Amino acid sequence: MRTIDFSPLYRSVVGFDRLASLLETASADAAAGYPPYNIERTDENAYRVEIAVAGFRPEELNIEVKENLLTVQGRKTANDDQRRFLHRGLAERNFERRFQLADYVVVTEAKLADGLLSISLKRELPEALKPRRIEISTVAQPELIEGEKAA
Repeated sequence: MRTIDFSPLYRSVVGFDRLASLLETASADAAAGYPPYNIERTDENAYRVEIAVAGFRPEELNIEVKENLLTVQGRKTANDDQRRFLHRGLAERNFERRFQLADYVVVTEAKLADGLLSISLKRELPEALKPRRIEISTVAQPELIEGEKAA
């Protein structure tokens, strides 16, 4: 597996440190790989994140949004005392997944069904930032005094 060193970027640019740290975080998260997830665009301003959380109950999952960072955590309670596995292929380990959200993207809903946690997101631009049509008015010409010629 390859890793990318972003330190030269920090030395040569000013004011882009947030972008560099986002790239660094994204590359580290991609290497983790658990749990698998999908990001889907469902509309022009709507998205859905689906995370495979088979074996997790709703009370074992935590979803939090803070400063444009969506964090999904899974904390599995230990219940292996009564069970004896011959083969254990289901990864029921604790996890934490982070997603950097763009400005004005909010979580609208979260559902758990069939082992998939679906988180719906929507971009809600404030009215001041939405494009608006500007009406063009015309300026009336002053009336000509008798005897003057129009230019």
